[in-house]
Amino acid sequence: MSTTHDMNATHDMNDGDVTVFEVPGLDHPVEILIDRWGVPHLYASSRDDLFLAQGFNAARDRLFQIDLWRRRGLGLLAEVFGAEYAEHDRAARLFLYRGGMAEEWRAYGEHTERVTGAFVSGINAFVELCRSQPALLPPEFTLLGYEPARWEPSDVARVRSHGLYYNLQDEVSRALTLRDHGPAAEELRKKREPAPHALRVPEGLDLSVIPDDVLRVYRLATTPPWAAPPGAPPAAPRQGIDGSNNWVLGPSRTATGRPLLANDPHRAVTLPSLRYLAHLSAPGLDVIGGGEPALPGVSIGHNGHIAFGLTIFPIDQEDLYVYRTHPDDPRAYWYEGRWEPMVRVAERIPVKDGEPVEAELWFTRHGPVVCETPERNAAFAVRAAWLEPGMAPYLGSMDYMGAKDPDAFTAAMRRWGAPGENQVYAAPDGTIGWRPAGRVPVRPNWDGTLPVPGDGRYEWAGFHGPDALPSVRDPEAGWFATANQLNLPPGYPNDERTVTYDWYAPYRHQRICEQLAERADWSVQDCVALQTDQLSVPARAVLPLLDGLDSADERVRWALELLRGWDAVLAPGSAAAALYEVWHRRHLRPSLLRTALRQALASGDGGERDEATETQGAEAAVERALARVLPAEDASADARVDLDLLLDPGERLGPRPAETLPALLLGSLAGAVTELEELLGQDRDAWRWGDLHRALLRHPLTGLLREAAKERGEELPEWAVVGPAERGGSGDTVGAATYGADFRQTAGATFRLVVDVGDWDASVAMNAPGQSGVPGSPHHADLFGPWASDGAFPLVYGREAVERNTARRLLLRPRDQRCNG
Repeated sequence: MSTTHDMNATHDMNDGDVTVFEVPGLDHPVEILIDRWGVPHLYASSRDDLFLAQGFNAARDRLFQIDLWRRRGLGLLAEVFGAEYAEHDRAARLFLYRGGMAEEWRAYGEHTERVTGAFVSGINAFVELCRSQPALLPPEFTLLGYEPARWEPSDVARVRSHGLYYNLQDEVSRALTLRDHGPAAEELRKKREPAPHALRVPEGLDLSVIPDDVLRVYRLATTPPWAAPPGAPPAAPRQGIDGSNNWVLGPSRTATGRPLLANDPHRAVTLPSLRYLAHLSAPGLDVIGGGEPALPGVSIGHNGHIAFGLTIFPIDQEDLYVYRTHPDDPRAYWYEGRWEPMVRVAERIPVKDGEPVEAELWFTRHGPVVCETPERNAAFAVRAAWLEPGMAPYLGSMDYMGAKDPDAFTAAMRRWGAPGENQVYAAPDGTIGWRPAGRVPVRPNWDGTLPVPGDGRYEWAGFHGPDALPSVRDPEAGWFATANQLNLPPGYPNDERTVTYDWYAPYRHQRICEQLAERADWSVQDCVALQTDQLSVPARAVLPLLDGLDSADERVRWALELLRGWDAVLAPGSAAAALYEVWHRRHLRPSLLRTALRQALASGDGGERDEATETQGAEAAVERALARVLPAEDASADARVDLDLLLDPGERLGPRPAETLPALLLGSLAGAVTELEELLGQDRDAWRWGDLHRALLRHPLTGLLREAAKERGEELPEWAVVGPAERGGSGDTVGAATYGADFRQTAGATFRLVVDVGDWDASVAMNAPGQSGVPGSPHHADLFGPWASDGAFPLVYGREAVERNTARRLLLRPRDQRCNG
């Protein structure tokens, strides 16, 4: 028996039921076997048919998500959500790729244009099917009152705002801290590596003209608008929140003698998840793994010849240019001894139930203008490598996912553009390696740590060649790991070929390395356990400072005893874990920084504009500086400054640190106990970290959905929320579980993969809350529980294993082919 078009029908596989879709554009039928974990296995007789089917299937499972992705990226949100989104749309349009498409497609290597065209045709085929059969539409479209749009192939390449880019946020934060509070305060905001690294304000840069909100438009463009309510300030930047882990183990380090590859990217915890698992099989290609559902191909996984996985390698690919503008013409800027006009692009932004908004977009020779302050004769533009040809995020994976051996894989990585990535790889012959990739701008006369004048003195001189970056093959240790940390080898000339000075904290990498080095019998399940490891390296470093301390306060004595007996593991059932996290993040860190800032500002290092010292008193100046240097709550996993102050204070905490430190530790611990009694109750023995730290996934448009439901006299649909579930770990742990002010997990590894290289069916994966973004699908949230308990499921690959685990069969056939069933 077969059912044509009925996507929502349920079938008893024992009866051999198949759901059939007639899909225009196919040359031959394509089978899709959906396994019991929701992973689709696509079998086609040509690559054209395969990628058309991939697009169709991506739309089948994630149509609302990818339609929203396209609208956000192209600046088309106001068309369906109203005028309050027009500002977001204008910002998004500023950061679209605007070069020629012929040059763009050539940059990705062979077949990418054709593959993308087939992929988009598949999406459009499902969109048309939904228009003819509205029952197939995901319910969000009905609730919000609009239909999904058709795509153009160029949409996939022109949208750039979904990548992870560096280091614009840091260079502006650095400039504002220097402007207001001076170099000593900046040293307390964030560590720069490799150290030592002396900051040099570029000649001609006037820090005082940079406004606090200079990146407002940039944030509107690169942060989803649903991260903050319409009309509210743009959401805080995510830089430093999104990280990843990966490692490869050679044959000498595993129990089987086969290599292992593990990868767990850390991104926002969302409903549905960012990534989508798929298996794509056609003559000459048989690849399985994860990618973003709006993009063709797979970026993390294996193809039966080589396994591959990525983490962020934070190349500095951005600069803020500061211009002197003409007093009588704010759209003319001084460049190389003359006034140069900005370029104007006029666009009309369609608006739901309203007239189109006329938008002016302004560009300099360096990039989009994001801020203008005519009263200061200044303007600001962003130069971003990722706006150049061949730099669409992750689209470069089309060039490597079919590589047959390590040499072919690393050759493809030479052409990778953005974002910067640490790629690890492993092959069945035992070869393992690391290849960082991404275009590194050549800055001949500055290091990228601060904004620069846009008058022609600070220009990129192209990009360093791909061989300028280090790489490793078959390391002597038998393994290699990355976790976004500084991993330039000793002797790398970062002053001459600057990658960045803004690396992530080293704690996840440190823990991974100490674990990998201990054993030579690693298994797939051991790698899953390490991916979900909850030991806090910063906590382990801080705890010895409590030895010998005592207090007259019974509550503090109790807290000292609890922490001294703790193993530094942030387990959900641990009282000590709850105490430590609240203490370190919300009490100890502010106390440390406040004390250090008092010393810094008292020394006269108050920056260019610290009137608060004179007009409001020294303590007001300290609090103002503290607000600047304290990290955002969910970006607070970087404890480098804290540990440096605690373990090697010098005189930064005052002339008598042996007296100051105990007082800071005990005083802040008392405050933490008081807060926890308010949060978790007076019964301290009943405290649990998991009672605070929870995962609760919400649909990105929860607010709009609630309003739409209310207009119908209904409640918010149950499918708009998944959870809660208690969570261990933090942003400091390998099992990353970053959280915000309410302790709700905001980021982490909802997608995980461990590949048994050579015994491919023994590989495992996770993708929470589920593979499907369609409410009502059995795979909408079926993986949330296993993920919350740190589980994994088999990522079957061979046809026999796939057949054994198939839960549903789909058949896509050319529209003019009659059903034979």
